[in-house]
Amino acid sequence: MSATVTEAARPAVVRRTPEPLFSRERRSTILCLILVLLTLAFYNSVVHNGFTNMDDDVYITSNANVRAGLTWETVKWAFTSFDAANWHPLTWLSHALDYQLFKLNPAGHHYVNVLLHGLNAILLFLLLESATGLTWPSWMVAALFALHPVNVESVAWAAERKNVLSMLFFLLTLLAYGWYARKGGIERYAMVAGLFAVGLMAKSEIITLPFVLLLWDYWPLERMPVLSSQFSVLRKRHALDAGTGAVVARSFSFLVLEKVPLFLLSMGSAVMTMLAQNAGGAVHDSTPRRVGNAIVAYVRYMGKAFWPVRLANYYPHPGLLLPTWQVVASAAVLVVLTAWVWRWRSHRYLVVGWLWFLGTLVPVIGLVQVGAAAMADRYAYLPFIGLFICVVWGIAELVSKTKMGAAWVGVPAVLILLTLGTLSSRQISYWRDSVTLWKHALRLTERNYVAHWALASALAEKDQSEEAIAEFDAAESLHNYVALDRVAIAAYKRNHGHVQAAIEEYGRALEVSPDSKTRAIVLSRLASAYMQTGDFKQAKASCASGLKENPNNASALVDSGLLAERDGDFEFAAGQFSHAMKVAPTDVGYLLLGYALRRAGHMSDAQEAYGAAQRISGDFVQAQQSAAQLLATAGVNAE
Repeated sequence: MSATVTEAARPAVVRRTPEPLFSRERRSTILCLILVLLTLAFYNSVVHNGFTNMDDDVYITSNANVRAGLTWETVKWAFTSFDAANWHPLTWLSHALDYQLFKLNPAGHHYVNVLLHGLNAILLFLLLESATGLTWPSWMVAALFALHPVNVESVAWAAERKNVLSMLFFLLTLLAYGWYARKGGIERYAMVAGLFAVGLMAKSEIITLPFVLLLWDYWPLERMPVLSSQFSVLRKRHALDAGTGAVVARSFSFLVLEKVPLFLLSMGSAVMTMLAQNAGGAVHDSTPRRVGNAIVAYVRYMGKAFWPVRLANYYPHPGLLLPTWQVVASAAVLVVLTAWVWRWRSHRYLVVGWLWFLGTLVPVIGLVQVGAAAMADRYAYLPFIGLFICVVWGIAELVSKTKMGAAWVGVPAVLILLTLGTLSSRQISYWRDSVTLWKHALRLTERNYVAHWALASALAEKDQSEEAIAEFDAAESLHNYVALDRVAIAAYKRNHGHVQAAIEEYGRALEVSPDSKTRAIVLSRLASAYMQTGDFKQAKASCASGLKENPNNASALVDSGLLAERDGDFEFAAGQFSHAMKVAPTDVGYLLLGYALRRAGHMSDAQEAYGAAQRISGDFVQAQQSAAQLLATAGVNAE
């Protein structure tokens, strides 16, 4: 027998196809990690930012319910409150949890926003990849979403937690809907409805989700009967590879009826929002100027999507009707783009992306004006996803048809993302503090009375009184403030040595006072200012007028008593102080009453008044000093 082994006797060599370096799941995991790293890298500087006076006080720093932390009382308040002219219990509870964890350390509050934003980018990537079967276009859309500087406002602004939080549940709902579309089942539909309901409790802006789901049925799920395309074939192949199965086509009427419960949730949220906004006085009547501004705003939003510069935290509403040419030109742009999308409607991603952008902006575009801004960067957080889909999928299709090399696409894509990330990092720096934020807004906008007022308030907190007064004056030159706002400005001017300017301010407040109660308040403050200048004749006249408007105005009663003491009429002064203490008892008021009674010879009554002052005072020494100062202002010796 031959020592050599024959070919037939040799064991067969099994040739295996080498496995790819990265499986689909591993590649997706790596791409998710890259999204997180990019987000953290470009947003990390947010930890150096503080709170701002752009509602951070309302939502966090000065909100007693939020600062109580997560308690049952906080939960009850969150679900029943219309604070900040909104109903969003999940947002309130999120802020309460942040306060319990971080107290008033702004870095913690900010970083939670960043983490939520990064998670949203991951969910967007996974959503698009699972629905379309295309990894790189899905990732690019998510990366644009993560790094686009328009989204900085939603992330770097602590009080805008509601935007990133509602988006989280919006995307989770879409993911759950894809599961339901493939598998069916009432329990899966219940999950869709439940996630949507929770998202609405974070922010009502996502009420357009049922409309988005219909678009999602059209593409990429293709639950509506459609002709197969290159992308639909890829999607079905991906579904088979993943073992998830393909969706079943349904009639349009079925798809609409299927979403009736979701539309009802949207209606309920809209009603709650309108009730909250009306309670907070934030809703303004719709007028033709709102329609014109909405049309122009659509085009301005598109401009910021493709050229994201000159981004401000507040864009003032033009107020009057916009120039006709602006409205007509903007309407023409929208009509032309819509016609172009219709012309290429066989590319269904164009239809979906364009209608996503148009539709999700409707609740915030200003047809029913809420607040006074013409537009806001935060409102683009959800709508811009539609534009990103249009652009990225369009480029992906072009690359597929032209067989363009990866470098011709990859290099520009990387440069675009790095540019957007750099712009975002710079935009984050403008949110460092209130002064920086509002000065930036004033550099970029015109006739921005809101920015002037907010900057004045921020400067006042820093004891930069002269600069603050200049900004208050600038704000007043652009806006007709209500009487009590003017009273606040006058008080600030008076307390910082500008008494004559304060008197003039009180005069302007008096001119716009809507009722007797408000006029009494203004006149009493005016009397105090006149006393401070030594014009006691005018002070008496203002006091008398104030008491004529409202005989129970405590401030006017106190000023009247001080002026009576100056004239030596201690009995009348005691009567005025006594009346004031029945209306609004204070430790200072009781001390003034005691001084007047003592001078009138009623020693026992005076001792009783002193005792009342001590009982209700939190700082009796400070109260004594304040009373002595008021007497001195009226020219009366407290001894």
